[in-house]
Amino acid sequence: MPSSPPTKSLSSTSNNTPMLRVNMRQLSYNRLCGITKAKMLPRPFGTVSINKSAATAAAVPKQEHAYVEDITAGKMLRFQESLPRLPVPSLKDTAAVYLKSVHPIVSPEQFRNTVNVVQKFISDQGEGPALQKRLLAKATDPNVKNWVYDWWNDAAYMSYRDPVVPYVSYFYGHKDDPVRKTAASRGAAIVTAALDFKMLVDSKNLEPEYLKRRPLCMDSYKWMFNACRIPAPGSDHAVKYSPESPENKTITVIRKNRFYDLPYEVDGVQLSTAELEAQLAKIIADADAQPKAPAVGAISSANRDREVVYRNHLRSDPTNAKLLARVEASAFVLALDDGTSPSSLTERAHQFWHGDGANRWYDKPCQFIVCDNGVSGFMGEHSMMDGTPTCRLNDYVCDVILNNKVSHGSSLRQLPPPQELKFSVSDIVQADLAEAQEAFKKEIGLHEVEVLAYTRFGKDLIKTFKASPDAYVQMALQLAHYRMFGCLRPTYESATTRQYQLGRTEVCRSASDDALSFVEAFGKTDVSPSEKVALMRQAMNAHVEYVGAATAGFGCDRHLFGLKNLVDKGSPMPEIFTDPTYGFSTTWIFSTSQLSSEFFNAYGWSQVTDKGFGIAYMINGGSLQFNVCSKFQNSPELSRQIGKALDDMADMFQTAEPPKAKL
Repeated sequence: MPSSPPTKSLSSTSNNTPMLRVNMRQLSYNRLCGITKAKMLPRPFGTVSINKSAATAAAVPKQEHAYVEDITAGKMLRFQESLPRLPVPSLKDTAAVYLKSVHPIVSPEQFRNTVNVVQKFISDQGEGPALQKRLLAKATDPNVKNWVYDWWNDAAYMSYRDPVVPYVSYFYGHKDDPVRKTAASRGAAIVTAALDFKMLVDSKNLEPEYLKRRPLCMDSYKWMFNACRIPAPGSDHAVKYSPESPENKTITVIRKNRFYDLPYEVDGVQLSTAELEAQLAKIIADADAQPKAPAVGAISSANRDREVVYRNHLRSDPTNAKLLARVEASAFVLALDDGTSPSSLTERAHQFWHGDGANRWYDKPCQFIVCDNGVSGFMGEHSMMDGTPTCRLNDYVCDVILNNKVSHGSSLRQLPPPQELKFSVSDIVQADLAEAQEAFKKEIGLHEVEVLAYTRFGKDLIKTFKASPDAYVQMALQLAHYRMFGCLRPTYESATTRQYQLGRTEVCRSASDDALSFVEAFGKTDVSPSEKVALMRQAMNAHVEYVGAATAGFGCDRHLFGLKNLVDKGSPMPEIFTDPTYGFSTTWIFSTSQLSSEFFNAYGWSQVTDKGFGIAYMINGGSLQFNVCSKFQNSPELSRQIGKALDDMADMFQTAEPPKAKL
């Protein structure tokens, strides 16, 4: 177990993912925890609502936004140009949201100081109004579709220097296919289904997603296929390759660290599933007849600045440069992991989250993974897409395969075997690979994962309590944390802002005054069950209100982030951003996100701070599942406490509000 690792800058869901990474500033962890508190405080800033007016306006707009369909843009993008722009909240509203969110997690003295700091910032004499004016100018610039988009992509992902795996990657595990139980047969069916989805994306015939009947931004789908993250000094960038170019109509297959170029279209005809299976069988036979190749894939597991060096060494050979370009331009990766037959949920989580650090190319946004026993999953690179598009892709792939909704074709042509991309590995590259593998092994060894497959109930029962399933789970997380640590601490839940052009995420801060009232009362014997249920409902309602406001663009985190980005270089940082409360409240001890599918048995990512937890969860009809990851902060115990909290809350509901008998 590592001892108090140094504070470092992190840039990530749920998650999606989730997956938010933040700058922990220069405060030590002990100093941050020193401002934590567990008792209710007076509210010297007045009684504030989570931007209730903004949330209400978002739910029931005075004038419904006019969506204009442009049929020339294709079905998928027909609403794209008419989507509304991400709003800029008022300074007063953001101040109220921010202060209310930090109230339950800092000491009375610290909160009083923060109130003064915030009031000074938003006053006419403070820095806030001038920064707000500049932000509004950017937001209303007709050439800017989303005022936070470029800032966020760079700060949260592209400038982030720690390895993609495990800190940016995320994963899904697929439920088993009862028919296809070999790597070749399972892999072939997945490729067929994924290509079917790819065709919908490339042709722009995929129907948009909707939130309460409002179309969502579909721009990020262009980064799903034939794309790659490219390492560069200081800040990476993403490259999109033409899906129509014949040379790009391939998938990259990796087996025993050997890369193969597999064309999925021959003579203008897509390979049938049977043909794909035959080609994959050839790859497996060829790779298995040879020793493992040098672990070229390990290059993509490295610290981003180290990967720049490694990649340049590899590409110094012109042939290697051409081969690497084939991988980066391919539609997606299919990793056929040799010698692996994961069975337990924890084994699957490790296999799909990070693997062995070699049989992958972690910079690709989409990698399907199939093990020797036919167990399959998916790994995503997060920088240009959040989890919802790839969740939809994987849900589609599993659905059409298991329910026989995809055409597998009937042809079985005699095709030339796929060609191995034989990289030349110099002594310098070999040393790079050894260094990368050692660093990967060390980094993964710092983590523990615990999977809780909770089968007592799921969203169906929660709905009988007339409660939001997501809010119920979030309050169970708060109760579990309180029982384990005796306080509430900063909690991130990902809220999508894709109803706006180029929208990505906003933070829902789940640790609230109402949540604290609930968890404090829950263990008291002098509080009746009905009072406890009332407090639970109040906490869940507050959470739903915050989610609604955040989804509408009226959280506090992205607004404060935008204002901070407009401080001139060389100018002193406003005190609101150097105040310990800001550093602490954006240190996500709980980083959480929900993505659910009845076809998945795994979903997760890492924690985003060394002393925190990454909690990915799925809410299905009759079950719940949690992937609890940390740097040995006792994930097993937190997992146990989550299960107990779910049980106890349900028992309390059923005690205080027993179901009425049906006549």
